[in-house]
Amino acid sequence: MAKFMDVHHGMVGITDQQLQEAHAADLAIQAEEGVTFEHAWADPTEGLIYCLSEAPDAEAVQRIHQRAGHPADEIHAVPLMA
Repeated sequence: MAKFMDVHHGMVGITDQQLQEAHAADLAIQAEEGVTFEHAWADPTEGLIYCLSEAPDAEAVQRIHQRAGHPADEIHAVPLMA
């Protein structure tokens, strides 16, 4: 399995509750694509959300986000971590 960091733009003003609900929507269906969402962060001022996941490929990550109602604008492989 590979690690991925995805980014969602245009989320200015997102609240903690909205972030928690979006993350929960991903978690509820992640197993159907073999994805494990590990963490999500948000910057409501900049309107950015970042999600770290482990998945078979970037397409699986995007399918979960699309089905949960918030497709990612960017998905980056994270081949190295410290």
